[in-house]
Amino acid sequence: MGPTTAQILVVANRTCPCPGLVDVIHDRVERAPAADVRIVAPALNSRLRHAFSDVDGALLQAQGRLEEVVAVLRQRGIQAAGEVGDADPFLAVADALALRPATEILVSTHPPGASNWMERGLVERLRATYGVPVTHLVSQAGLVLA
Repeated sequence: MGPTTAQILVVANRTCPCPGLVDVIHDRVERAPAADVRIVAPALNSRLRHAFSDVDGALLQAQGRLEEVVAVLRQRGIQAAGEVGDADPFLAVADALALRPATEILVSTHPPGASNWMERGLVERLRATYGVPVTHLVSQAGLVLA
């Protein structure tokens, strides 16, 4: 990858795939001379299931969301890859960045009040930790509000 390649890391939970999120990714790719898009789908689980090490359902759901968004992006002509990440979205991003850097992180969440990620300060923590732009996208009924 050259120095002008946009390396976009997208972390999305149950908001994925959202048509608005796909539109934002498409816009980023169109503006760059070259782009590398990676999706991280955290394996979200209830606290009870996590306590009993019952993660199979969470992994399957995350894998399904990941495959669906990658397929939608490819239909739009965007080459994308991804992985299922840790249930903690901050750790999922850290793991992804340990493998390959990003020039931008897109975080897609539910609206305030419906998003555990926002309650835990995910966007602020990512901004404070990594020296790249972090864009927060709020998904609501298939629309994305930046």
